[in-house]
Amino acid sequence: MRFDGRVAIVTGAGRNLGREYAMAFAARGAHVVVNDLGVGISDSDGAADTPASNPAFDVVAEITAAGGSAIVNTDSVATSAGGRAIVAAAVEAFGTVDIVVNNAGQVRMAPFAELPDASIDALIDTQLRGPLNVSRPAWAIMAEKRFGRIVNVSSGAAFGGVPGGSGYGMAKMGTVGLTRGMAAEARKQGILVNVVAPYAKTRPGSGMGPWPWSAELAEWLHPRLVAPLVLYLAHEHCAVNGEWFTVGAGHVARVGLDLTDGIVDRHAEPETIAGDMATILSGERHALDLASPGPMPTMMHGFGPPPARSAVR
Repeated sequence: MRFDGRVAIVTGAGRNLGREYAMAFAARGAHVVVNDLGVGISDSDGAADTPASNPAFDVVAEITAAGGSAIVNTDSVATSAGGRAIVAAAVEAFGTVDIVVNNAGQVRMAPFAELPDASIDALIDTQLRGPLNVSRPAWAIMAEKRFGRIVNVSSGAAFGGVPGGSGYGMAKMGTVGLTRGMAAEARKQGILVNVVAPYAKTRPGSGMGPWPWSAELAEWLHPRLVAPLVLYLAHEHCAVNGEWFTVGAGHVARVGLDLTDGIVDRHAEPETIAGDMATILSGERHALDLASPGPMPTMMHGFGPPPARSAVR
């Protein structure tokens, strides 16, 4: 599956997962905008030493040395002006935008009651506003030519529950809602939008759940094992839209939202709900995809709208 002539923007592409995406796109013929601020990485208070040089330049140097095509962009996804500048850089260098991978985002971890406002702002500005800020100007270009692929990045923290990660999980679940909303509009314009939740070891020295840090763990959960799914979702042959995938260590699976049959009782009291909670929780489940009507058919079953009134003369 090649990307010859396609133009891909990858945000946060100087290191880790973003680097793997950028390198993989370039290896298969794409022109790549390697976007990265080049700041230090901190999962707590944002205080970290800035690298001596922006690693995005190293990524581009490696791509071009291998015969690929790439440019560096250092604008921030956290502002609409930054998003427009990232897309403008792609158009100036390569003439268009075909693919956006919204990978950039800051992480802030703290106990729920102690999470400071500044950390919440950092999460929302990068994890939620970031995909909005870059995708909106790219969308206009994609819609005009009726082709585009957008891959947003969520996290297992959105559905797994991570102690100290409530704010991060909030932002990453918001990315899922954003993706489904975008996807509902996208297909008729030739654009497909999906979201991935990567599992990869990107912080040396830290473990993963019950598995302590080791070189073997880092290799088992290497970021390169996430890239194949991202590339597939960005390819012209992909027909998937509005889906959420978990990916890591060679495993790829769909993450779904579902709805149980529940109960219908228009005279229910709190005691009724308590007595029927087992049924509400464990009844037959139905997938909530983009074509699903959700709970409305059950809610509105038996409803008769008032008869139309005749015109008054």
